[in-house]
Amino acid sequence: MRNRWAILAILFVVRLTIAFQFQSVAAVAPLLQQTFGVGLADIGILIGLYFTPGVVLALPGGAIGRTFGDKPTTITALLLMTAGSLVMATTDIWGLQMAGRLTSGAGGVLLTVQLTKMGTDWFAGKEIATAMAIFVNSWPAGVAISLLVLPAIGTAYGAGAVFAATGTLSAIGIVLILLYQPPPEVTSSAAGSARLDHLALLAVIVAGMIWGLYNVGFAMIFSFGPSLLAERGWSIAAAGSAISLVMWLSVFSVPLGGYLADRGRPLVVTIAASIAVAALLAWLTRSDAVFLTLVLIGLIGGFPAGPIMSLAARVLAPETRAIGMGVFYTLFYAAMMLGPAIAGRLAKSAGTAAVALDLGALTVLACPPLIWVFERIAPVRSQRARS
Repeated sequence: MRNRWAILAILFVVRLTIAFQFQSVAAVAPLLQQTFGVGLADIGILIGLYFTPGVVLALPGGAIGRTFGDKPTTITALLLMTAGSLVMATTDIWGLQMAGRLTSGAGGVLLTVQLTKMGTDWFAGKEIATAMAIFVNSWPAGVAISLLVLPAIGTAYGAGAVFAATGTLSAIGIVLILLYQPPPEVTSSAAGSARLDHLALLAVIVAGMIWGLYNVGFAMIFSFGPSLLAERGWSIAAAGSAISLVMWLSVFSVPLGGYLADRGRPLVVTIAASIAVAALLAWLTRSDAVFLTLVLIGLIGGFPAGPIMSLAARVLAPETRAIGMGVFYTLFYAAMMLGPAIAGRLAKSAGTAAVALDLGALTVLACPPLIWVFERIAPVRSQRARS
């Protein structure tokens, strides 16, 4: 299989399994609170645990993928995700729920780093923002599907059935990844130096911070949005369906943002959309116009995804891509580990999930200044690389 768009379709579906599994806790958070007798702070910790392994595994994950290859690394990652889901599906002990979540998260880390590298291998210099936007689109698609499907499964069959469903989807991903083939030019350059120069390293760090902070803001919607609506008297199923509007609309807005970025105005698209999303997140907690606000977030919130994800590709050569993506995702996972946990504690202290959405607005608002910093670094790095 040598068609890069067909390869992208495989990577899209496999990456979707990560989003589906990540969202499984938030999608049935009220059910878990009833089943295990835990509060919002505990749910926030369980959500954030999925990203905890990323802080220590993302960087070596890039080296692992470079050493053992794309397929063995991704298959191992999917096996870890499946095992973690099975643990969560078969235990009624909260501590083991946390252990299963960590195991799943470790697999999700390895898979995320490797899939991003694989997608970049096929599209570097070839409509990269559009390709990365479609690739990233697997996340809102997976979250939206989970918000529609998992609450119904949980209500009918219990939390164990929810986690069994995520494990089954991860197992299907193993079958799909067997169809992947790397591009010939990447295979031939695999023996090159994997050392990052200091400006490239700094640029990738800033890019990872941008991606992490933007995703923390977006994650507040689907992590604490259902609980916010439940506080207003919505049922679990109705809350999940309403929040899923953001994800379904993102399926269209994410590739549109990548398309616009590839045609010349990535900075305008990213900065304007970030400011708008921050304002809408703050408005969601203060307005009764829930559906309108969610629709606007979905229509606008996907625009920055492709441009942000393509930032690292601008400063990484093929031989430094695996290590560079490891650095990029180390920052992302650190933000995503701390964000839900901090938001959960703030929500507990304030007695409402609304404060989590306000925190999300602040993290998104921090992205435009960091984009300005990246744009100051990247041209300097490019000039030095050419000299």
